Amino acid sequence: MEIVYEYVRIAEDLARQIEAGEIPKGGRLPNERELAEVYHVSAGTVRRAVQELRARGLVATLAGKGTFVIAGADDGV
Repeated sequence: MEIVYEYVRIAEDLARQIEAGEIPKGGRLPNERELAEVYHVSAGTVRRAVQELRARGLVATLAGKGTFVIAGADDGV
C-alpha cells in the first residue's frame, strides 16, 4: 500500500481544479487559513501543498497579495 501525504493529496486536488479551469489562470487561491479549513488540515500542510504547486509551475505567491494561478487549462497543463 502506497502512503500518500496529505499535502500531496491537497496539491493534486488543487492542480486538478486548475487544470479543469475551476480556478482560472490569474485567479487567486484562498489563503492558507481558508484552505486549511476546507481540507481539515493545519496551515503548515497547506503551505507545503502550495510549495508543491509552485514547484510544478502552476502558481506564484506574491508577498502580501496572495497566491495566483500562472498556468492553467489553456496552457495544456
